[in-house]
Amino acid sequence: MLRSTFRWMTGFSRMDTNKETEEKTNISNNVEESENSDSIEVDNSRTVLLKIATLYAERLMNDICLVVDGIEYPAHRLILCASSDVFQVMLMSPQWSESQESRVTLQETPQCAPIFSEFLRYFYTGQIKINYGVVLPILSLADKYNVKDLISLCLDYMQNHIALAAIHCTLVSWLQYTSNCGHHNITQACQNFIKWNLELVAKTADFGNFDLDILVSLLHQSSLVIKDEMTLYKCLESWLDHQANRLNTQLSHDELEVTLKQLVIAVMTPVRFPMMSPRQLAELLLSPLTQKYKEFFVERLSIGMSFHSNQLHKIKEVCLNEEDGALLFEPRLYTVETHSSLLTIQNFHSLPSYHTRTLVFSSHSCLAEYAGDRVCEWIVDIYPKGVWFKKFFLIVWQGTVEMPEHVKRSVRLSLTCKEPPINSGTDMRVKIGVLIYGLQDGVEHITRVTEVIHRFSQTERVLNLDDLLPFDELNPQQGSPSETLSPFLVGPNKDMLKLHIVISPAN
Repeated sequence: MLRSTFRWMTGFSRMDTNKETEEKTNISNNVEESENSDSIEVDNSRTVLLKIATLYAERLMNDICLVVDGIEYPAHRLILCASSDVFQVMLMSPQWSESQESRVTLQETPQCAPIFSEFLRYFYTGQIKINYGVVLPILSLADKYNVKDLISLCLDYMQNHIALAAIHCTLVSWLQYTSNCGHHNITQACQNFIKWNLELVAKTADFGNFDLDILVSLLHQSSLVIKDEMTLYKCLESWLDHQANRLNTQLSHDELEVTLKQLVIAVMTPVRFPMMSPRQLAELLLSPLTQKYKEFFVERLSIGMSFHSNQLHKIKEVCLNEEDGALLFEPRLYTVETHSSLLTIQNFHSLPSYHTRTLVFSSHSCLAEYAGDRVCEWIVDIYPKGVWFKKFFLIVWQGTVEMPEHVKRSVRLSLTCKEPPINSGTDMRVKIGVLIYGLQDGVEHITRVTEVIHRFSQTERVLNLDDLLPFDELNPQQGSPSETLSPFLVGPNKDMLKLHIVISPAN
């Protein structure tokens, strides 16, 4: 009996406790709902940031002093450690002597020292002025002290202003710094701009600052865009002149001559002399540079003449014995008239959907002189605003099949070979490059390149290249803020689509 009464009382007690807990939970939820319905989000971050910035501007309550190039910068350990992993280790780890000192001297490069105050101010304000002239030293400081958010800001700026860097003579420096520091996306973007717009870059003073290894690596690439191989040779002559002027005050006469000879051999070995015409090769024999280093150049020029006279044993010997020797007989993307033609569409925005523009031009069918001057004709059709396939009937052995109408949202280029090889068992192998121009910071340049190797024959006369450009970037929707800001349109009114079609025999 007592046990039953105890169980009943215990159960009653638990029921009261559960009911009380449930009532408290309901009250709490009601209060929270009421608070949520009545509360607003207050953002006073600007005032808080201003308070923090005042600490730096008025040098209040600083507990450490950074010294750069003899200039003192009062700062706060908390701010430094919160902004930089490097400062956190330096100022918080007992094994570092700086952690015990109130005055720390930092060694910065001559380029970085003048902007250190702006770099430090960023820690307090989150604000910094970036332009093509200072972005590299700012990035260098951000890399050194591992300020991740500032690194991203600098890289974003560089990505969007590569053309500006080119005309203000800083692009080569950007390329070499990002290559050494592992910022691969920017390195690739800089490299693409240089190899697709080499003649533009070669005219700037920055071209002479090209590091030898990076330059030689560029010269080995077949996707390099240049008028012809002779133009590339002259660009390299300019680079060598710059090196001679730079080294003249650093080396003795004998050391200078030895060094210059090594540089000439290094940069001229990848030059594709077989891609020059016999006339151009003959002109090079009279060049002062060729005369000075006659033994080296005569050998290189003879390789070119072997190609034009079809000396197959010499060609095979070069391919087998030289590193990347086969590349000497492969054309680059040459924009000379015998290999290419320009295609432009004026008043692009008024071009109706699915309309096409057509270009007919001819190119050499063989690069070697011995083969004669036979040409091949091409028909280029560009569909910049999509392709419309009308309804048609397909006749098959079972009967007639109706093919429905279809629209393809693609920027298509269709290339037709008018006169492929007559023999059914042979074909013509060509290298095709589509160079697309764009506008950035007011600088017109080649911004995108599509390159393919293709074989044309009697049964394979047409090549279709789809998605030549991102369709929506070239054709923004009406009413879109970027409707007239496609990066692939050039001209005074940004209303012209400009392409260069390059076709060369693939040896």
